[in-house]
Amino acid sequence: MEDALLYARLQFAFTISFHYLFPILTMGLSLIIVLYKMQFLYTEKAVYNQAARFWMKVFALNFVMGVVTGIPMEFQFGTNWARFSELTGSVVGQTLAMEGLFSFFLESTFLGLFLYGEKWLGKRLHFMSALMVMLGSWLSGLLIIATNAWMQHPVGYEILEHGKFVLKDFRALFGNPWLWPVFLHNQAASVLTSSFVVGAVGAFYALSGKREAYSRLFLRTAVVLGVISSIVVAFPSGDWVAKHVAVYQPATFAGMEAIFETEQGSELVLIGQPNMAERRLDNKLAIPKVLSFLTYHEWDFPIKGLDEFPPEEHPTNIPGLYYAYHIMVGLGTLFIGLMLWGVFLYVKGRLLSSRFWLWLLMLMAPLTYIANLAGWYTAELGRQPWLVYGLMRTEAGVSPAVSAGNVLFTFLGFVGLYVLLGLVFAVLLGKIIYQGPESKKL
Repeated sequence: MEDALLYARLQFAFTISFHYLFPILTMGLSLIIVLYKMQFLYTEKAVYNQAARFWMKVFALNFVMGVVTGIPMEFQFGTNWARFSELTGSVVGQTLAMEGLFSFFLESTFLGLFLYGEKWLGKRLHFMSALMVMLGSWLSGLLIIATNAWMQHPVGYEILEHGKFVLKDFRALFGNPWLWPVFLHNQAASVLTSSFVVGAVGAFYALSGKREAYSRLFLRTAVVLGVISSIVVAFPSGDWVAKHVAVYQPATFAGMEAIFETEQGSELVLIGQPNMAERRLDNKLAIPKVLSFLTYHEWDFPIKGLDEFPPEEHPTNIPGLYYAYHIMVGLGTLFIGLMLWGVFLYVKGRLLSSRFWLWLLMLMAPLTYIANLAGWYTAELGRQPWLVYGLMRTEAGVSPAVSAGNVLFTFLGFVGLYVLLGLVFAVLLGKIIYQGPESKKL
């Protein structure tokens, strides 16, 4: 059973990580497309409309990949996590069903209208179709995060005699204090990712000496939205999320910062390596008392260490949790710096001529995906050893009738299939970028 649990966790982690690469772009990209269509309405400059159509092609490709990789992921609830689905399905099933019935159909319907109906829709209705695509995309993110928020901080539920969770208050799902900080943080991260991707394509065109009008537009978009979203990711949203973790999951917060013993005035660790054998941080570089001030606005406020909690309530992978969190924070700091530099170049009129900055923008665009995954790993590693925090442990949710061999076999199959899908995606995306915004082909 332990092997089956391990393989089930690995399979879900792999499939959801691969799947998440696509919606993290589409949610932010839908906002950029709406902004381009809005500018086209007011200026009637064709460059904005062509840019919107170009990025909607990229959106459509990511949307299809998200659907293809999302369906098998949800099937795992019934195959590998049947006990979890049986006990919590009446709660989490509601938000997941709403995501499929409402946001997916809204997004897919208006995506088709945007791609194929511009001539008979007219300018204003075509803009509305882009707005509906964005609404569907962001609603999908909200409903998925609402599901995860309930697992992180369960609210509005009742447990029946046989252990089944039922929802007593539907409004509590969307009034969950865990939901809105994470949603704001996630959406800001999506806009940041999209800004970097749009900017990377603009940088590629600028460095290759092609499509100056589009490279200028894409880089301007990247800098303006990038600097706003990178700051919002850190503050207020990131700060808000961290404070909620400290309040509702104090053991997780201690693991994120690798605080092994309660400290009076906790230091903010910039660099360090968790030493689990001796329960300390090695080679650390820290700023005294700053963590207490950032978390509770008091320099000497004590932050509970892992010594305050029973070992069975500790995060199961403290080094993984610590590194995921610090990778996310470190990369986020780099993104802010790069975008502030971009603002300086934009003000000086040197945005297209600074080749070093353009190369940095292209090379750092993939790091936004790593930062997003690190953020989700922080949330999920922090919740372990619970599936529903404080109520259902992970081993209690796995399917008892599925053997370790079956799970391993399907896991390896997913790895092979997704590698192939990734290659197909890369080729198609490269073709869209090479053809450029002027192309009428889908």
